[in-house]
Amino acid sequence: MSTLQALIFDFDGVIANTEPLHYAGLHQALKEIGIELTEAEYYADYLGYDDRGCILTALAANHRPADAAVVGRLMKRKAEAYLESVRHHQVIFPGVPEFVHKAAHAYPMAIASGALRHEIEYILDTAGLRPAFRHIISAEDVTRGKPDPQPFLLALKALQQRDAGLIPASCLVIEDSLPGVRGARAAGMTVLAVTNTHTVQDLHEAHAITNSLLETDLTELRTRLWPAA
Repeated sequence: MSTLQALIFDFDGVIANTEPLHYAGLHQALKEIGIELTEAEYYADYLGYDDRGCILTALAANHRPADAAVVGRLMKRKAEAYLESVRHHQVIFPGVPEFVHKAAHAYPMAIASGALRHEIEYILDTAGLRPAFRHIISAEDVTRGKPDPQPFLLALKALQQRDAGLIPASCLVIEDSLPGVRGARAAGMTVLAVTNTHTVQDLHEAHAITNSLLETDLTELRTRLWPAA
């Protein structure tokens, strides 16, 4: 019989309010090759994908060839614009530091994100949150991004290095996008969705939904989602 034993967080849209900055960087990079991406299109069709997935999706939608050199150049331009924006914005969501610090005292925690490792590390270090997470699975670590379960299964494998008994059913994933929710469920994990970037209706496939980690009680959540434990 399983109970809650570990937490796996998405990063963008859960810990850090970086989606507007990701959109701005992607918009800037695509505009240089004549593709105009609207904010509405980004939030409807691109959220949850890593940079490569976003760029491949944009090229396909605009009937452009996915030349490896072009994809690489666009990824570089987008990443540069994004990191420059991060340096000038306070991006941690309200309530996240308190939630993360409290949870880290009770559970081993990891991050499974489509963001680049240095982007995640920079923001966590700046906010003083890096020590709370044992492992970070980033875009560089996976061959298949969300909604594939690979990021979550790699995070679990990393946590199992110190907690061999961890199983997918004992992991709570905190996500903000439908690809993330689906990937976590495909990994056999329980999902809490935060409505930072999508509506309750959009995230209905999650096991539980909250408006903010600021108002989330982990003990209550554990009792509700693992009632027989």
